[in-house]
Amino acid sequence: MREQILIVEDETRLAALLADYLKAAGYRTQCLATGTGAVDWIRDHQPALVLLDLMLPGTDGLDICRRVRAFAPVPIIMTTARVEEIDRLLGLELGADDYVCKPYSPREVVARVKAVLRRTRAERDMPAATAAGPLQLDDDGLRVGATGGQIQLTAVEYALLKALVGTPGKIFSRARLMERIYDDHRVVSDRTIDSHVKKLRRRLAEILPPGRELIHSVYGVGYRYEDLDA
Repeated sequence: MREQILIVEDETRLAALLADYLKAAGYRTQCLATGTGAVDWIRDHQPALVLLDLMLPGTDGLDICRRVRAFAPVPIIMTTARVEEIDRLLGLELGADDYVCKPYSPREVVARVKAVLRRTRAERDMPAATAAGPLQLDDDGLRVGATGGQIQLTAVEYALLKALVGTPGKIFSRARLMERIYDDHRVVSDRTIDSHVKKLRRRLAEILPPGRELIHSVYGVGYRYEDLDA
């Protein structure tokens, strides 16, 4: 069965245009013109990916993203006309996998959808239940476990963690990490990867002993994974 994409967009002409391009690319689509009811629809239908506008009548995109992340790892691409960097970073910190700024080309959106889904499939195809120091990584479910329980990560967060834990002690530059997370080689701000790391650290703190840090900053270079308490 073809994968289904949910488009939450109040500009009906734009939503219809995106739907046409996505259908031509082989996807099924569903459009919602308001944020009201979007969370329930996602919970009930479990789409392969959500294209989510930031500014919506009813419930805005950031609130929808926050609520969906509480129960599902479904990939979310935010679409927004608010191009200020803080808005983009806020969306990523809440769990969005990617963002596209308006005005955009429908072909670019389709390319982003394909890239995010390809990355999600690649993560799920990796061997399950990988041990990484104090962490247990469940590649099939994009979950991470430790002594304090288990957490659900987004595809981007999981890809970032996998890149770091794959070579403990190795220093990854921000550019290198972005290549591992986004396979379409886009140019983005360094602050984007900093935002991802900040969110990942916060999530890991939920299941690690107080004060235990696994992802370390290397001033002026990037980040490394190392369990200094081992």
